[in-house]
Amino acid sequence: MTTALITGASSGIGAAFADRLAADGHDLVLVARSTAVMEEHADRLRRAHGIAVDVIGQDLAEPDAPERVLAALGGKPVDLLINNAGFGTCGRFEDIDAEQDRRQIMVNVAALVGLTHALVPGMLARGSGGVINVASTAGFQISPHFSVYSSAKTFVLNFSLALWAEYRGRGVNVLALCPGPVETSFFDVIGTREAAVGGKFITPEVVVDAALKALARNRGYVVPGRSNFALAHLMPRRPRKLVALIAKRVTGGVVGATRRPDAVAVNT
Repeated sequence: MTTALITGASSGIGAAFADRLAADGHDLVLVARSTAVMEEHADRLRRAHGIAVDVIGQDLAEPDAPERVLAALGGKPVDLLINNAGFGTCGRFEDIDAEQDRRQIMVNVAALVGLTHALVPGMLARGSGGVINVASTAGFQISPHFSVYSSAKTFVLNFSLALWAEYRGRGVNVLALCPGPVETSFFDVIGTREAAVGGKFITPEVVVDAALKALARNRGYVVPGRSNFALAHLMPRRPRKLVALIAKRVTGGVVGATRRPDAVAVNT
């Protein structure tokens, strides 16, 4: 039996990963700030599937979050790391609270890299393992009004593909999961579905299914949904300045539609 650690496990894609992996017989470690929600979910999964589920309450925006998670594991080996936790800001950059963007970078980038550093060596030593890093179709494009979010997701995409290349043939599969709009609380909190910017909404369960299939095939990255795949790949990349200006026109309508200029949303 293998153990999967899932960050952002209290809702959305993270909770869907927990449901699917528990049904497949994997033990779980659930990590998020919302401990009470995770404890209820963990209890349901234990009773339904007879698996072990540990819950770690941790704010991944804290600088020492990866070390705290590792200490809470108490030496338990992790076979599958799912770096799912994250959130996004939307609006004019000068209107967005700087502390929110700092926290966004800590969760979306620093904690993801830190947990990968902490857990991949053990996988390599055992000769097997997997890492799924949740990026976004936003990571394929320059995205004005989502400047920090999309840039962080570009990092996650490139970081994951770099590790995929490094670990090929060494027993550890790495996947960048790049969903488009997903039916989670992300767009409810932002206050408009226009933030999807043309993407087709899919369910967390569809995302999870695509991710696990792609990881098993060691594909490197996956964009669930045909229309989202096309949108991610058919948009031009160059000339970069022109693409940025076109993207500004596309995303500009989101600013006026949001409830507030510093809208924040969990992407899980």
